[in-house]
Amino acid sequence: MATESPNIFLTLIAFIALIGSLVVVHELGHYFVGRWFGVKADKFSIGFGPQIWGRVDKRGTLWRIGLLPLGGFVQFAGDMNPSSQADDSWRQLPEAERNQTFQSKTLWQRALIVFAGPTVNFLLAILIFMGFLLAFGKSVTPPVLDVVQPGSPAAEAGLMPGDRVLKFNGRSIETFNQMANETIMIPGERVTIEIERNGARLAKETVLAEVKEVDRFGNEYRIGRIGVGASKVETREVGILEAPWAAVLQTGNVLRQQMMGLGQIISGRRPLSELGGPLKIAKVSGEAMSLGILTFISLAALISINLGFMNLLPIPMLDGGHLLLYGIEAIRRRPATAQVQEWAFRAGFAMLAAFMLMVTFNDLASFGLFESG
Repeated sequence: MATESPNIFLTLIAFIALIGSLVVVHELGHYFVGRWFGVKADKFSIGFGPQIWGRVDKRGTLWRIGLLPLGGFVQFAGDMNPSSQADDSWRQLPEAERNQTFQSKTLWQRALIVFAGPTVNFLLAILIFMGFLLAFGKSVTPPVLDVVQPGSPAAEAGLMPGDRVLKFNGRSIETFNQMANETIMIPGERVTIEIERNGARLAKETVLAEVKEVDRFGNEYRIGRIGVGASKVETREVGILEAPWAAVLQTGNVLRQQMMGLGQIISGRRPLSELGGPLKIAKVSGEAMSLGILTFISLAALISINLGFMNLLPIPMLDGGHLLLYGIEAIRRRPATAQVQEWAFRAGFAMLAAFMLMVTFNDLASFGLFESG
């Protein structure tokens, strides 16, 4: 089957727009909460590398644009190293100037400043989902089966047309899409399905099928299948009061699926080759942009959730690593020693470097770079 590929220019523009905007939003979360607590930001950079434009505002913050437009960073006053350790030069600052530094703030204030970055990534996704719900409503397919494929896992479990699915692996099911999303994430695994048939509640067990699908761009996906269908679709309007909570639930479901996927990779149920990196994100960005702006915005919501989630992992160099050290500090009632923090961040850097090498290798392999012949 012939596959489509957006041109390299569109892919590059889409990738820069996606990653650049999401990382800037992330850093703005740190910036505004830091400013709320009276921390001065020395520098806020959109992009990395040599400065091509800059302006200092009345608070003394340099707002700059770097030559490499992938992401950005905020540098708070007093940031001497990645672990934000105070040193003698910090202690010798005048009191008024020292009180504007990150290190001068209480433990809970520092923790909130760090936590704010991932939080705004989640909030951005919630706002996007709210907009879609208000604009287009919510399509709902009741979990009443009208198709059970012969020889499928569902047929082997004894499911029949007319059955209403109540629970799937212990989770209550309100729509058919909920069940489909659960199924897709766990190919080859045993599941328990609770159904209602003629007023009686029954429990069925089966092992999901594992299939591989290839999209129009040539991307291959490993997903679960059970072999059922439901065709009745209802479009429900979502009111302004209902939309926020519905968007929160949708964000929570995406986050749960991402956590589940990572857990499956760690446990070996999914191969490491399924992890993608910047090159794969660039490819998907171009594909989404070629399908229209709404598809691209939907992708931005998914990547924003992923960015927030990944940054909360307890790995030094990431926000979650800082929060882990703050948790240790709260328990010990004193910070970890400078040597411990230094070694922790060296280990975190090594882990991230190894991870980036691995996902870049996966990306190149997925593009067929290492295929012979």
